[in-house]
Amino acid sequence: MELLYARCAGLDVHSATVVACARIAMGGTVTYHHRTVSTTTKGLLELAEWLSAQGCTHVVMESTGVYWKPVWHILEGQFALTLANAMHVRNIPGRKSDKKDAIWLADLLAMGLIRSSFVPPAPIQDLRDLTRTRKLFSREIARHTQRIQKTLEDANVKLTEAISDLLGVSGRAMLNAFIAGETDPERLADLANGRVKASRTQLVDVLHGRVTVHHRFMLKVHLDQIEALEKIVAALEARIDEALIPFRAALSLLKTMPAVRATIAPVVLAEIGTDMTQFPSAGHLLSWAGFCPRLDESAGKRHSTRTRKGAPWLKTTLVQAAWAAARKRDSYFHAQFVRLTSRRGPKKAIVAVAASMLTDIYYMLRDGVEFHDLGSQYFAQRDKEHLTKRLLRRLHDLGVEVEVKDNAA
Repeated sequence: MELLYARCAGLDVHSATVVACARIAMGGTVTYHHRTVSTTTKGLLELAEWLSAQGCTHVVMESTGVYWKPVWHILEGQFALTLANAMHVRNIPGRKSDKKDAIWLADLLAMGLIRSSFVPPAPIQDLRDLTRTRKLFSREIARHTQRIQKTLEDANVKLTEAISDLLGVSGRAMLNAFIAGETDPERLADLANGRVKASRTQLVDVLHGRVTVHHRFMLKVHLDQIEALEKIVAALEARIDEALIPFRAALSLLKTMPAVRATIAPVVLAEIGTDMTQFPSAGHLLSWAGFCPRLDESAGKRHSTRTRKGAPWLKTTLVQAAWAAARKRDSYFHAQFVRLTSRRGPKKAIVAVAASMLTDIYYMLRDGVEFHDLGSQYFAQRDKEHLTKRLLRRLHDLGVEVEVKDNAA
């Protein structure tokens, strides 16, 4: 096997220590030198000096939780760094130790047997932290909203049957009235604005319940938490807007795609960045994002075709956007969804739509072009001959004989 790097190092990273192994090949002899340092800044700087003294040019480490990040930040710019997926470099069970793991990583790197994981530049990493944190707090708002609904159900107040948005203007006004001690359904119904579609009679009926002191306390606790979380989300969104300033051009391109707007576009940029040279092809990006079927075959039999695990932040966001894009009539995504739903079901169809959206995003960012919709008739025009044969076969099965004449001319 060809030796790629004569002087390289493998790092086994832990929360408190880093075990380093410098692999030095001279002639036909390979020697290993070990060093264990702490993960404090002082210890990592000592590690950088030791690796330089050993003449190492390339360094590999596993993506262990978040422990690899400070090591990466200290060594970045001094060495060619490789971040290895722990699943790809797993050592033999029963023969593991920190030193052997470091040796194993160094050997794999020296022979070029490790594929580096995608590590975005610092501005994209900052944007990624912001968008992921915003999503976490948004989920917390949804959880507290569900707890408010649960409290109302316990008080036999069926407000969600008349109001779709419990945290809207009307819903909040009624919740605050409940907290203040108001229990008269007539007065509570007066708080609904003109946008509420439910009739006054229906509102009075659903607002008649048994709201106790305990219910009012619980409603106040959850509503206060929601208001505090909404302030945090607003601050995060303002910070995200500032972080997006250097990427306005790429953001404008992404917003030309259906369903990719103010919330979805920053998430996509935060997860994949703007430099598509990190991915050799659109297929590599799809595989990294987990939109490809897993390869699980033995003895000529395929055991599973489920999509691979990967990038949960990007995958869930694109699937959510795909549901919105598939609803747009006279579009390629709608035609693709309808075409696949009849054969594979809506869940697999929507994953395919999300994969198509990510493929388009790859070429849009790579080539700097806006989105171009192929139209709802794309599949019909592409498969005209196949479609004609299928329809003729179907008519024949129904007992109808037709004469085919091409009107293209």
